[in-house]
Amino acid sequence: MTSAAAPRRRRWSLQSRLMVTIIGIVTFIIVAVAFATSAILGQILQTNLDAKLRTTASETGQSLLQAQFPQGGEELTAVEVLDRGWQEPGTVLVMQSSTLTTTGAYVAEPGDVRELSEDQLNEVVDALTAPGPSPVSLSISELGSYRVTGLQARDYFAVVGVSLSEVQSTVAQIITTVALVTAGGLLLLAAAIAFVVRSGLQPLRSVADTAERVATMPLDQGEVTITERVPDAETDDRTEIGRVGLALNTLLDHVGASLDARQRNEERMRRFVADASHELRTPLASIRGYSELSLRDRTLSETTESSLERIQAQSLRMTSLVEDLLLLARLDEGQELVYGSVDLSKLSIEAVGDAQAAGPDHTWVLELDDEPVVVAGDAGRVTQVLSNLLANARVHTPEDTTVTVTVAHEGDEAVLRVHDDGPGIEPELADELFERFSRADRSRARKTGGTGLGLSIARAISEAHGGTLSVESEPGDTTFELRLPAAKPAEPAEPAAS
Repeated sequence: MTSAAAPRRRRWSLQSRLMVTIIGIVTFIIVAVAFATSAILGQILQTNLDAKLRTTASETGQSLLQAQFPQGGEELTAVEVLDRGWQEPGTVLVMQSSTLTTTGAYVAEPGDVRELSEDQLNEVVDALTAPGPSPVSLSISELGSYRVTGLQARDYFAVVGVSLSEVQSTVAQIITTVALVTAGGLLLLAAAIAFVVRSGLQPLRSVADTAERVATMPLDQGEVTITERVPDAETDDRTEIGRVGLALNTLLDHVGASLDARQRNEERMRRFVADASHELRTPLASIRGYSELSLRDRTLSETTESSLERIQAQSLRMTSLVEDLLLLARLDEGQELVYGSVDLSKLSIEAVGDAQAAGPDHTWVLELDDEPVVVAGDAGRVTQVLSNLLANARVHTPEDTTVTVTVAHEGDEAVLRVHDDGPGIEPELADELFERFSRADRSRARKTGGTGLGLSIARAISEAHGGTLSVESEPGDTTFELRLPAAKPAEPAEPAAS
């Protein structure tokens, strides 16, 4: 079992890929520079803060070394030390004496020193329990983030810290500014790139539009003139895209010249076929007449009589072929049609009756609308189409095949379908079935010879009436469909005035 083919992914346009690639690379560079800048500035601020912390710690140590102890042998507290100094707001101090008495305080505002709670003291002590030169970052409840370091002065182990709020605020402002500038720059860049890329690809878009318009033109038959060209402004041979446009215009010139040559050849061929067919009618009539006259001679030998009969049969066959070719040539020139009101329902009844007599080994079914289906056309030629389709179904299908003829109105069209349940037509032959001298020998058993012009004549007659003739076929289900413009119903005559 073969798996179903995966759906084909829709590829992006060149403009989209260029924009995404350029904007993506520039975005990566800008974001990388922004992160690097922020990191460097943050490191610089952190270094400055550590220097400030060391200065504060040094000043605090000096204060402890120079401090006078209270009367009665009492120990110094962190509040007393900060009150004596001029530390900046946000400075925190935790002191532990040799007797393991721990006190702590911080500067909330200039001249406003507040004592730390027990939990806050524990947080600071746990972060740095021994003096050392390396600062440590920590978060103190209700106070925020701090940078702290330890020192030893006299009988005290002290932890000094400065607030990180200023550094964090500065870094946040830097990141916000960089983000806003980056976003604005990317938007401006995207607009500029879109404009530049769109302007640069405009010539290529003109080339594609011209190619699409030419691709939709019917170039396979009839007189065709290609007037579409890439504008001269988009064919500058100094640019790559301009060279493509110029090459396309040159190609279209060559194709137009080839189509003109093909049309002239087709017209010459049609005139030749029409003239040759017309000229051949007279000698063929003479051959047929002389053969008929010679066959009346009772003194002819059996061999001579058989030869004359073959000559007469072949002259009749060749006459039929010449008449078919002449009819096609005249239809190509818009001749041979005599318009009138044609009752398609009545013609179908007559044609099916003739087919029943010619093919009694087939089953013939006729399905008609309640109302007659009338078209405007040439009754003789429409009858020829019906007869050809029924003969085609009779000759190319085996015995006991059911052939159903349906005539109906569908909107503004009259539709006639000839359906059979025979072996069908091979798919590769369906497209060639209406070509001249085309035969379906490989898909349907032929019982009689033929010229291969019947279906091509039927289609030519259908198209000359402004209609279509098509076929759909698969084993056991083949349908030829004839569609003709339906004639407008005649308006009822007004009653005569009494």
